[in-house]
Amino acid sequence: MRDVELGVKAREAMGHLRNWLMRYGKMPSVRELMNEMHYKSPRSAMLLLEELENCNFLERKSDGSFRMVKDLDTNSNIRTVEIPLIGNITCGIPMLAEENIEAIIKVSTSLIKTGNRYFLLRAIGDSMNRAGINTGDLMLIKQQSNAENGDRIVALIDDEATVKEYQHKGNMVALMPRSDNNIHKPIILENNFLIQGIVVATIPKIKI
Repeated sequence: MRDVELGVKAREAMGHLRNWLMRYGKMPSVRELMNEMHYKSPRSAMLLLEELENCNFLERKSDGSFRMVKDLDTNSNIRTVEIPLIGNITCGIPMLAEENIEAIIKVSTSLIKTGNRYFLLRAIGDSMNRAGINTGDLMLIKQQSNAENGDRIVALIDDEATVKEYQHKGNMVALMPRSDNNIHKPIILENNFLIQGIVVATIPKIKI
């Protein structure tokens, strides 16, 4: 069934489902969707989920919950998702909690992958300017705990978050600055620190 055959409310529900997946990494419950749609009854939200299931956008799992199997057609219209901006990278531990969200920024779905959790951080300093990350830039972060050599990661060290290039060999890890400023030096670690995510895109400095 084509996208145009979806009702207006079903299409709106897809937007809420997409946003929820990006912010929380999971599908909303029926009651959570009800609240997002400003309905008074969970039955109204369930009817939309069933419509999306019948149109093959959702699939019901064995426990009765739903998972998204495809998105709306993006050929004719650009789709966006709402990603939370949770502050500056030099302000300590970036915690993805409602009270720490500075703003909600709409980001094209072409920059994200469904099923992953994302957040935005604002870069401070020049330790990664040769990697195209400058003060004031927004970094789109995919939340995950692992990385590959060459990834630009958000690492948690001594209760402080930093962005560096990840280099790993054996049990040793080097977090490398990529800067024109020689004051910045590599950080050498063992595999006993936290990776909070990887930088998947950098958005040039904008005013929020």
